[in-house]
Amino acid sequence: MRDIIINGVKIRPGQNIQLDINIARLPTHTLIDLPVFIYRSKVDGPVLLVSGGLHGDEINGIDAVKRMITDNMLKPKRGTVVAIPLINVYGFLSTSRTFPDGRDLNRSFPGSKKGSLASQIAHILTNEILPNIDMGIDFHTGGRMLSNYPQVRADFKDEKSVALAKAFGAPFIINSGLIDKSFRKEAYKKGKPILVYEGGESMRLDELVVKEAIEGTQRLMHHLQMKDQVHEPRESIVMAASTWERAKVSGIFNPTVQYGEKVKKGQMLAKITDPYGRVKVPVKSPYDGFVICLNNLPVVNAGDALIHIGKVE
Repeated sequence: MRDIIINGVKIRPGQNIQLDINIARLPTHTLIDLPVFIYRSKVDGPVLLVSGGLHGDEINGIDAVKRMITDNMLKPKRGTVVAIPLINVYGFLSTSRTFPDGRDLNRSFPGSKKGSLASQIAHILTNEILPNIDMGIDFHTGGRMLSNYPQVRADFKDEKSVALAKAFGAPFIINSGLIDKSFRKEAYKKGKPILVYEGGESMRLDELVVKEAIEGTQRLMHHLQMKDQVHEPRESIVMAASTWERAKVSGIFNPTVQYGEKVKKGQMLAKITDPYGRVKVPVKSPYDGFVICLNNLPVVNAGDALIHIGKVE
């Protein structure tokens, strides 16, 4: 069996351990650790990363990984699971997507040992975690006031990622290219596909989103022969293209559809009015598809992203 060594600690077959990787100190000199939970079977097999909180204000993923840990759902009968519920501790403490200096960890890879705080943590993930895994699922949410319907994003040019996305079985699978300096692209460069799960809104817990994250992870583990089947496979709706409908005028935004809803070309999705009832501007769907993200802001400005529509061929 191959060696799995994280932060200088060798994880032996059959071990279930928690490692605390020291990453920094707060200005108060309080130590900040990155807890990593490793569940290794006695039987050799793939190594799966399950991670949340790359952006500190994206709570649904943190909660999903936490629940799977506390309910003993990540112990494999074959292979190894590396679980990191909360990567960006700084963002979590400040209810922020970014680090104190405004840097985005997911645009800081591969990182540097002597760079910014975000760069240093990216360096730890690149050198301590990525060399040990074979694939992963990284949990995210929409931005503030933007609710994503549960979905998995994968680059359709990467057959391995597409196969894993279908095994995960989120309601939607959306084509999403690799972003420079992101965790996913850094893993891809090392031949380790990582899916991005998106669901819900930052700073809000969404039970549907957490449930889909947990069930999808269990389906993925079954696909990798890491555990017996506990949830039925699902045929995901696959969308190769998507577009945002933006506000043509400023005003009060009144959507008439829900996120996840199927829509038809030309269907009215929302209307924008002024506070006095003189202006009424409809927002219509450009094609047949599904609402994959919905803006929850009641007051919008011209140009604001309102509704994300995934195209169904």
